[in-house]
Amino acid sequence: MHTQTKAACILALGMIVMGICLQSGIKSFAERDGKVVVKGLSEREVKADKVTWPLIYKELGNDPSAMYETLAAKNRKVVDFLKAAGISENEISVNPPTIRDRQADNYGNEIMNFRYKATSVITVTSADVDKVRSLMDRQTELMRQGIAIVSEEYGENSVQYDFMGLNDIKPQMVEEATKNARATAEKFAQDSRSKLGRIRTASQGQFSIENRDANTPYIKRIRVVNTIEYALE
Repeated sequence: MHTQTKAACILALGMIVMGICLQSGIKSFAERDGKVVVKGLSEREVKADKVTWPLIYKELGNDPSAMYETLAAKNRKVVDFLKAAGISENEISVNPPTIRDRQADNYGNEIMNFRYKATSVITVTSADVDKVRSLMDRQTELMRQGIAIVSEEYGENSVQYDFMGLNDIKPQMVEEATKNARATAEKFAQDSRSKLGRIRTASQGQFSIENRDANTPYIKRIRVVNTIEYALE
C-alpha cells in the first residue's frame, strides 16, 4: 500500500512538472513566433536641381564644306544667344556636327534635292533650372536668325531634369519611413491586444526618383519604403 501511494505521488509530481514545462514551452513558442511585419513609406516632391538642354538644329545641302561653314556661323549665334541670357561658358558644350549622306542611305531611289543632312547639337548643362526653362520659351528669337531648334523628344537628345541632392534628404526620409512603420505596428499590436516588442529585422528599400507626371518633369517624386519586423508580446 505504501509502495502504491509513493508511486502515485511520483506520478502526480511528474505530471505537475510536465504541465509546468509544457506551459512554459507554449509560452516560449508563442513569444518566439509572435511578430508583425510592417512597411513604412516616406515620399517627397522636390524641384530638379540640374537640367540638361540640347539645342538641336539641322541643315540640308549638297556641299559638305559649305555646310560646315554654315553650321559654324549658326553655332556662334546660338552661343551668343545663350551667353546674353546669362548662361556661362562652362555650362555650354558645342558638339562636333554630324553629316549623313542621304543618297548612300536611299534604298528606294528617291529623288533628292539635297544629298547631305547635317545635325548640330549644343548642350546646356546648368543648376539654374528656372533660368534655363525660361530661356526655352525664347527659342523663337533663334528662329528669327534662321535657326530652327528641333525637338527629339523620344531620342537621347531630349531635355533631362535631375535631382542631385538626394544624400542631403536621405536621413530625414529614412527616419520618417521608420516612424511610419512603427505607428502601423503599434496600431496592429493595440488591435490584437499585444505589446509591441523589439525590432527583430529591418531592411531599407531603394530610393526611387521619378517625374511627378509627364507635364512637369522638373518636379521629382522621391520614395523609400522600409520593411521592419517587430516582436509581439
